[in-house]
Amino acid sequence: MQLAFDAADRLVELVEERRGAVAPEEAAGRLFALAAAPTALARTLLDDVVAGDARLAWRGGLVSLADPPGRELLLERATYVVVDLETTGLSPGSSRICEIGAVRVRALSSAETFQTLVNPGERLPPAVGALTGLRDDELRRAPPAPAAVRRLLAFAGDAVLVAHNARFDVAFLDREVERMTGRRLAAPVVDTVWLARRLLAGRLSRVGLASLSHFFGTAVQPCHRALPDAQATAEILLALIGLAQERGARTVADLCDLAAPRARRVFAKRSLAYGAPQRPGVYLFRDEHGTVLYVGRARDLRARLRSYFRSERQRPAVEAALAAVARIEWRVLGSELEAALEELRLIRELRPPANARGARSDRYVYLERRGDAMRVVSEPTLWGPIRSRRRAELAARALTGATESELACLTNGGPLPRLRRKLAVLADALRYEDAARLRDRIAALESVVRELRELEQLRATSVCLVAPALEDGFWRAFFVSGGRVVASRAVPAGAGSAHELAAGTAAAARAEPSLAPQDADELLLVGSFLRRPPPELRVLALDDARRMVA
Repeated sequence: MQLAFDAADRLVELVEERRGAVAPEEAAGRLFALAAAPTALARTLLDDVVAGDARLAWRGGLVSLADPPGRELLLERATYVVVDLETTGLSPGSSRICEIGAVRVRALSSAETFQTLVNPGERLPPAVGALTGLRDDELRRAPPAPAAVRRLLAFAGDAVLVAHNARFDVAFLDREVERMTGRRLAAPVVDTVWLARRLLAGRLSRVGLASLSHFFGTAVQPCHRALPDAQATAEILLALIGLAQERGARTVADLCDLAAPRARRVFAKRSLAYGAPQRPGVYLFRDEHGTVLYVGRARDLRARLRSYFRSERQRPAVEAALAAVARIEWRVLGSELEAALEELRLIRELRPPANARGARSDRYVYLERRGDAMRVVSEPTLWGPIRSRRRAELAARALTGATESELACLTNGGPLPRLRRKLAVLADALRYEDAARLRDRIAALESVVRELRELEQLRATSVCLVAPALEDGFWRAFFVSGGRVVASRAVPAGAGSAHELAAGTAAAARAEPSLAPQDADELLLVGSFLRRPPPELRVLALDDARRMVA
């Protein structure tokens, strides 16, 4: 099923790139890697994809974007169903629906209501239970999500769906509908958050449900329960429709346009990402003079680059780079690991202004013993590197007066037990200001100890990471030893691999220990891949690599 959804997403992207309908032969070639598919075969292959996604439709033998049903209805003649969900969390992938409420609005007047609890199949998080007042025992008796969503869809029929922060609610509904039917919701959706932002601009700074309810004086107050929140949203919708009509809106299409997220200025530059492959790699934003503004990496270059031009704003530095970008350059690599290492290298060499300072090795500091005190220094020592100067300074103050034995076992906690006992003494003596200062120093030292412990473990690691190479028939082997990536070799499949593996293991055996910050960057990056290796990555101990050579 997920493959079908991915194919539909790629087909929608292709139609958007072409800015119009696409011939089935071209679409089949893009989706199924067919060099020259006959029209009949291409049409057959695409039928299931087009039929399974409400965003797509056939027009005169070509694949095009579909017009959602009901968009041309007059506002006063349309039927709306306002939906609100309560969920066990914020992510549709890991959380579940636990309550559904809905209100039907007909002839611009609230009519029937719908409400049901939903069995999420898991215990309710305490925070959600405290917020909503729902209890596990009553949810266990409720219908499961598929049955509850079917009842909601039957209640909604062909009505226009409305929700406050619709992207959240529709994402949960889409997930359940996909599981049941293999399709997504086809009805037009109006988001009262964006509608309020457009119609109340300059009059109201906050457009949360509680703020809008207070602004319009709704009879029902939102209370984090599905039906009351849906009823309050329905009253807000009617008030917003009145404001939209004052601006000349006549149809549901007009209302949907007003409620659409405002396209950021950079949306017009989305064509810069067209043609990016679905492969791992790095990308560079360049301005009109060719200067590199930003460097990034991606497991899927196409998906990552397209994400920059959606409605969600990026962090300020990247947003500034997007405003100035004139060309996007990408370099395809064999694996996500290779792309991550290449990104670090490019950032060190090019120093792009929009890359966070946290991605640069010159931010690191170290601790050094001077007499009875600890100092924060820039030169490498055994106690570092540490990513935050402020945290290092607080940790240094906490370590002042530490004994040699405490410092010798710093990564195992060192003086922390003694400092925690001192904190308890200060609190018992009501010396709260001194206790607060010591508490902050202890927290910083605990964080530094965790960083140093991770680095100590990684510096003692000797491994060979094997990932796909860009060249067909080759693998890329990265050899880690002495606290750094000491070698990278392109390894051919078959008998020819012995020479490259032997060269890599020999380089690892000769590696001198390194405390350099740039090596620590690469080592920490490798550590993140060791904790959660992607499916294509193989991790071998160096002894195993030597046995393969032998």
